[in-house]
Amino acid sequence: MNWGFLQGILSGVNKYSTVIGRIWLSVVFIFRILIYVAAAEHVWKDEQKDFVCNIKQPGCENVCFDYFFPISQIRLWALQLIMVSTPSLLVVLHVAYRQHREHTHRKKLYVDTGTMDGGLWCTYLVSLLFKTFFEVGSLLAFYYLYSGFTVPQLFQCTMSPCPNTVDCYISRATEKKIFLYIMGSTSILCIALNVCEMVYLLLQQCWKCYFKRYVPVMEEHQCHCAKPRPLNSTAAAIPVPLKVDSTNSSFHTI
Repeated sequence: MNWGFLQGILSGVNKYSTVIGRIWLSVVFIFRILIYVAAAEHVWKDEQKDFVCNIKQPGCENVCFDYFFPISQIRLWALQLIMVSTPSLLVVLHVAYRQHREHTHRKKLYVDTGTMDGGLWCTYLVSLLFKTFFEVGSLLAFYYLYSGFTVPQLFQCTMSPCPNTVDCYISRATEKKIFLYIMGSTSILCIALNVCEMVYLLLQQCWKCYFKRYVPVMEEHQCHCAKPRPLNSTAAAIPVPLKVDSTNSSFHTI
């Protein structure tokens, strides 16, 4: 599978992301895409071919394989990668919409089309919610489909048309278990980063609202307190007496 299109999408979102969002992108690239392409695909390459049962009953081995692997783990990972990366498209599309508006009206409508404010801020927050939802859903799917994050070396199958309990052996069980732990830990890390980024965005927005609403009032109050008191009207009306120096024609105040 070619993951170049996904890399292009995530690279485009990188310039509109926060610092935590860039860390999330690095985790996705290093611990997901690279591990998936470099190692995981080869481990699950001949998954059904290496699934061996100690019986020659026609159809028994296929039924047991389908029971233990209702969906291929490697394909579920690929689906998870696509699902958690797709919400980032919302941010790119929103920025493209802003650029289209400026091009249509032929004037500057935004300070910067990529500034994280207003509608773009809401779009970014919604994309984080979707990514977190897909991450949690993928973890639950792994847990319930495979009865936990483990791959046993021996699997006993009693499905029909097997005449009795059949012993089936899974190839590279330990290696697959390690990859499951790596992918599960990466999902938990991505969920934590998404939650931290949502909290960061909310706190940043609250600070902006506070700064916009209360700081000008405080500054105005300080200006009123420091304003000098005017002179008394009666005192201001008294002229200042002048003394004429006979030797010099200039005036001096007393």
